[in-house]
Amino acid sequence: MSSLRLLLSSSYDPWFNLAVEETLFKHMPANQKVLFLWRNDNTVVIGRAQNPWRECNTGKMHDDGIKLARRSSGGGAVFHDLGNTCFTFMAGKADYNKAISTQIIIDAINSFGLNIVASGRNDLVLKTLEGDKKISGSAYRETLDRGFHHGTILLNANLARLNDYLNPDPKKLQAKGITSVRSRVTNLIEFIPSIDHEKVCRVISELFFKYYGETAIAEIISPDKLPNLPNFKQVFAKQSSWEWNFGHAPSFSHTVEERFKWGNIEFHFDIEQGYISRCQIFTDSLNPIPIQKLAALAQQNSYTVTTVNEAIAQVINLHPEFAVELTEMSDWLISAIR
Repeated sequence: MSSLRLLLSSSYDPWFNLAVEETLFKHMPANQKVLFLWRNDNTVVIGRAQNPWRECNTGKMHDDGIKLARRSSGGGAVFHDLGNTCFTFMAGKADYNKAISTQIIIDAINSFGLNIVASGRNDLVLKTLEGDKKISGSAYRETLDRGFHHGTILLNANLARLNDYLNPDPKKLQAKGITSVRSRVTNLIEFIPSIDHEKVCRVISELFFKYYGETAIAEIISPDKLPNLPNFKQVFAKQSSWEWNFGHAPSFSHTVEERFKWGNIEFHFDIEQGYISRCQIFTDSLNPIPIQKLAALAQQNSYTVTTVNEAIAQVINLHPEFAVELTEMSDWLISAIR
C-alpha cells in the first residue's frame, strides 16, 4: 500500500479547501506523505496573526462579494482567483522537509523552460531581464510530529484585482500583528502562454511520485464528494465563521470622524478579538445624549456592520426626534468601518 496520498479539489471555496487541509493535517497517519492541489476564487487569504481591517480593503471586498479566509499558518495576505494554483505538502516529522517540497515546485515550473529560484525563506522568483519577479509565496506550519508547506503559484491571476483588495482604506488604525510586505509579482502565462492549472498540477504530481518512488490514485474532492475526513463539518464551521476570519484578529484601535451640518462627530473604537471593548464618541452637537447612548450600546458587540446598525436602530427608537441626523450618521459610519 502506498504511503502517498494525492488529493485534487474541484471546489473553489476557500473555506472548504482550508478545512480539508486542516482536517487532513490533523488526522493523517504519521508515515503518510500528502500532496493537496487546489484553487480558490474571489478570495483574500490572510495569515493566522493578521488583522483583516489593516491588510484588506474590507469595504470593497464586501461590495464585490470577495471572501475573507484566515489560514492556520503565518505569513502575509494574498488575493486568490482561478489564476492561482495552490499546493500543500504534508508529512510526518520523519519525512517532513520543506526544502524537498520547494524543490519539487521549482523543478515542476522549470520543466516549462523557465528559470525559477528560491528567494528568502518563503518566495520563488522568476529570473528575467528586468530583474527578479515573484511568482510564488509560501507559508509553513509544524507541530511536534508533523508539518506542512503550502503556497500559491501565479499562473494567470488578475493582478489589478490584487491591488484592489490588498490596499486597505486609509483608516486611522493603530493595529498589532503581522503586516504584509508587497513584492513585484508576475504571471507565468506572460512567459509560457500555454501554461495552465491542469498542466502544472500534473507535473507537480509526477515529480512528487518520482521523488518518493511511489504512486497513488488521485482523489477528486468537492463538497459533494468528500474523502474520509473525521470531524470535517466542525472544522468547516470554524473555517467559515466570522469569529475565526475576523474575530481572531489582534487587538487594534480605530478612529473615524466626520463633519455634518448638525455638528462634528468622532468615534474611537478599541477592538479585541473582533469585539468592541470600548467605544468613545466625541461631538459638538447641541444634542449629544442620543450619541452617548450609542457609545454604551455599541460596546461588547462584534465589530460588524450588522451590530453597529442594530445599535443605531435602538437609539433611533429611543429618540425618534433625531431620526434624520442618526440615519445620516449611520450611513457614513457603516461605510467607514466596513
